[in-house]
Amino acid sequence: MQQPTLVDAGTVTIAYETFGSADDPAIVLVMGIGSQMIVWPDAFCQEIAEAGFHVVRFDNRDIGLSTHLHDAGTPDLMALLGGQQTDVPYVLADMAADTLGLLDALGLERVHLVGLSMGGMIAQQFALDHPQRLISLTSVMSTPAANVGKPTPEAQTALLSPAPRSQEDAGRHTIEIYRAIGSTAYPHDEEWLRSIGEESYRRASDPAGFVRQLAALLVSPDRRPGLRDLMVPTLVLHGDVDPLITLEGGEETAAAVPGSRLVVYPGMGHDLPRELWPALVGEITDHACRAEKSAEQEA
Repeated sequence: MQQPTLVDAGTVTIAYETFGSADDPAIVLVMGIGSQMIVWPDAFCQEIAEAGFHVVRFDNRDIGLSTHLHDAGTPDLMALLGGQQTDVPYVLADMAADTLGLLDALGLERVHLVGLSMGGMIAQQFALDHPQRLISLTSVMSTPAANVGKPTPEAQTALLSPAPRSQEDAGRHTIEIYRAIGSTAYPHDEEWLRSIGEESYRRASDPAGFVRQLAALLVSPDRRPGLRDLMVPTLVLHGDVDPLITLEGGEETAAAVPGSRLVVYPGMGHDLPRELWPALVGEITDHACRAEKSAEQEA
């Protein structure tokens, strides 16, 4: 794995890595809750780069090698899950602002933004707050609101399972989570899952950071009213057996954004099966290419 670079993104420091030529149009990948940027597989990123894009992946705040807000404490997660109001240190709009700070630090004026799961929520919020900085938006296995596409009880139990206490446990823990939330029609690469779990633990283990991210997700407002006015070319990708953010999340995202396109993959859960990489990378890069051409014609 390559060595990440740290940049000042305003209120936090963000760790990022790149693939491909900086002369190509930028596709920025935003990862989901409790997942470090390395959960975007290297080879997946490389395939996007080989299609003619400069790929940027990064650790969100409170994960990996980016800033962890230890002094912010741990929100009352049970109260939030029970629908009670409680203080949280930040919301998704703050995480979208981190993404903006990263773009500014890298000198990227306009980009293609691809967000997965909570990363899709951040990307949607970024599109609402900073549409002029986007050429296109792709929302993957995500939702426009925390109460849309709610997880199955089994998936929620897996997501909220106790954090691992050792590197070896982290590898097993990652495999167990993806057995619960992953695709049913495709095999799980358990060797890769184990290695990515162990590497994530080695890079940074912060259970309280996960809770702060989840709290941000739960209290952030429904984005559908804003998305109805969004003019950014938007693609929505989702699996039809996703138990963590069910298909309703993708359907409601696509229904909210004018002119958006929804692609549903049978048998795909809340993961990126290698067998679907050609289809997923093809959709992401074709969408970006079409948006590039439209932007050039409008310029």
